[in-house]
Amino acid sequence: MRWGFIGASNIAERVAASLRKLPGQAFVGVCSRSAERAAQFARDQGFEAGHTELSALLAQGLDAVYISSTNEQHHDQTLAALAAGCHVMCEKPIAMSLADAAGMVEAARRAGKVLATNHHLRAQATHQAMRRMIAEGKIGRVHGVQVSHAVYLPPHLQGWRLSAPEAGGGVVLDILVHDADLLRFLLGREARRITTVTQRNGMAQGGLEDGAMNLIEFDDGILAQTHESFVARDAMTRLHVLGTEGSLYAEGSLSQAGEATLSWRHDGQVEPLPMPKVDLYEVGFDAFVRACAGDGQPLATGVDGERSMAIALAGLASAASGQARLID
Repeated sequence: MRWGFIGASNIAERVAASLRKLPGQAFVGVCSRSAERAAQFARDQGFEAGHTELSALLAQGLDAVYISSTNEQHHDQTLAALAAGCHVMCEKPIAMSLADAAGMVEAARRAGKVLATNHHLRAQATHQAMRRMIAEGKIGRVHGVQVSHAVYLPPHLQGWRLSAPEAGGGVVLDILVHDADLLRFLLGREARRITTVTQRNGMAQGGLEDGAMNLIEFDDGILAQTHESFVARDAMTRLHVLGTEGSLYAEGSLSQAGEATLSWRHDGQVEPLPMPKVDLYEVGFDAFVRACAGDGQPLATGVDGERSMAIALAGLASAASGQARLID
């Protein structure tokens, strides 16, 4: 496939390294608002050229694009790429409104192209094992999930995420969307209502939140408690799924590292379950490339991106109103 990257971001560097592991992928061009950054990214990552105009990039006869620009640009850039005949892998959140997300999904359907969301946590071997065990009833009926996705945002990422509400900054649109998608993936159920409390610990500016706690109500009465933070130094991520016949405990699985520990607690014993380390982006983009060739679906579709964003937007509305909000 002939690839174009829209956005010369830090995450795009990681994606390029992973995509390079897949056979048959050609790095054609990258687009950035900064000519200097576009040229540097192209040199460093082995792209043929850097561009500052999206139209120039899309004129290169691309098969697919990866969009990692700031969130408010995702909608228009996706529509332009689809119109140019490209499949699209878009970073989360897929858009800034549900109407825009729905329009992107519909545009992909009309164009006959694959629209995927880069929800990389679905590629984690630990999460895929947990999903299988839940579906097989290994822990009985799931009644609760606890998610601790509290991290320290590294200095090189402390830019627009902390200061630009218009670009979709803040911890809810940055991390809760991932946790919401992971919960849907693990449980195979939809979220119906959310109660969110946000906090401002001094890292984020412009009225943005840098911490949040959420209570999410899923189909069949399952309750999920999640904590997202940008200011938790030296914290380890944790994911606990609680069932009537046992529990699953994962530590470290919510990072980009692709490794974690998983234990299955049942019948009064603790059973460690060895899990392989995987390159999350290699797994995710391999599924996307296959989907573009007509082989299956991407790990997270455009619709999945729309649903995770609906949960996050309802969470922001709940925090603003001080009341639980139904999820559209």
